[in-house]
Amino acid sequence: MCDNGQNAVAVSLSRRLGQAARPRVLVVMGVSGCGKSTVAQLMAARMGWPVIEGDDLHPPANIARMSNGIPLTDEDRAPWLDRIAAEIQAWRDQGQCGIVTCSSLRRAYRERISNGHAEVCFVYLKGSREDIAPRLRQRTGHFMPVGMLDSQFATLEEPDMHHEVVMVLDVNAPQAHLAEQACLHLDRLPG
Repeated sequence: MCDNGQNAVAVSLSRRLGQAARPRVLVVMGVSGCGKSTVAQLMAARMGWPVIEGDDLHPPANIARMSNGIPLTDEDRAPWLDRIAAEIQAWRDQGQCGIVTCSSLRRAYRERISNGHAEVCFVYLKGSREDIAPRLRQRTGHFMPVGMLDSQFATLEEPDMHHEVVMVLDVNAPQAHLAEQACLHLDRLPG
């Protein structure tokens, strides 16, 4: 538990992240409405890294399906995951750092995105349906309806804290504090 005097934030680092050098690419992950975009933008501003909104990489057919309350299949997600993986690989090839948002709900998706590289870290914004549903109800201008949250949780395979490169953050803390604590923990890792 970290504490800055006012807010306490639960931050957990996976065993593999603790053994790895500081990651060069972060994938801010979690179900829809958990705060991926906001936390990613706050971290990017603090770190000076570029950020890509993963939703912008969805094919139009995926957006149409989700807008109509139809959950995506693995086949639907494949081209989207490949586009995210290509962005990450481009950063890696150029020796650059970056942050991308992506729900990354299944372990197979995370493996596809990271290609198993330890320099790609998943920042998992963890919360319950009860924590996240009110946020979705208040959100405007996004294609994901609140009714899709159940399918997101049904698909979610939480990251493995022994075998995956992951940092877990509790969504109940203020987002600015989450971003600050995540950056502080990353800064402590060997370069």
